[in-house]
Amino acid sequence: MTAGPKTPKPGRDGGSDPVDAPEAPVSGFEEERSTYAAEHPEDPESAPQTDEAAALEGDIAELQSKADERDEYLALAQRAQADFENYRKRAAKDVAAAEGRGTAKLARELLPALDNLALALAAAESGAETEHDRKLVEGIRLVENELSAALARVGIEAYSPEGEAFDPELHEAMAKQPVEGAASGTVAEVYQRGYRQNGVVLRPARVVVAE
Repeated sequence: MTAGPKTPKPGRDGGSDPVDAPEAPVSGFEEERSTYAAEHPEDPESAPQTDEAAALEGDIAELQSKADERDEYLALAQRAQADFENYRKRAAKDVAAAEGRGTAKLARELLPALDNLALALAAAESGAETEHDRKLVEGIRLVENELSAALARVGIEAYSPEGEAFDPELHEAMAKQPVEGAASGTVAEVYQRGYRQNGVVLRPARVVVAE
């Protein structure tokens, strides 16, 4: 049987005293919420600081990415510059080698003419008796000197190894015979001068070697 509503008790003044209503029970969710709020008080400044830190980290990451990209392009440019410098050196070396080969080839074509010019000068000097002969000798000598100077400007020089020790790298032995006053194995006579370009033999000197 269900109990009816309570009848208010009569008060001292003949009225009725109100009866306190019972408190509503606290739910579990409300209790947990209250506990969390007590343990984690809200900080109004924490949210903006978190946003600023995230933005700063993003800016740093972007700057680092740009720095890495810059370093990559710089390394690529340095490699390209090094490759170009190596190419330039190789090209210059190839050009110099080609010029040297061309000069050596031309010099070899001129050497017989120089030999004949030297023979003509020697013959003219031995038979120079008149003023006309002496002028002829001077003219031939002038031509020979000019040709020798032109060859010297491109690194070509003549050599006559008389009295030196025989060297098969520099000399070509045309004969070997006893020579009074000459040590064995030395060059006693030069038939034909040798020529070299920057230390490289273009034509060995043709010589007689003393026994």
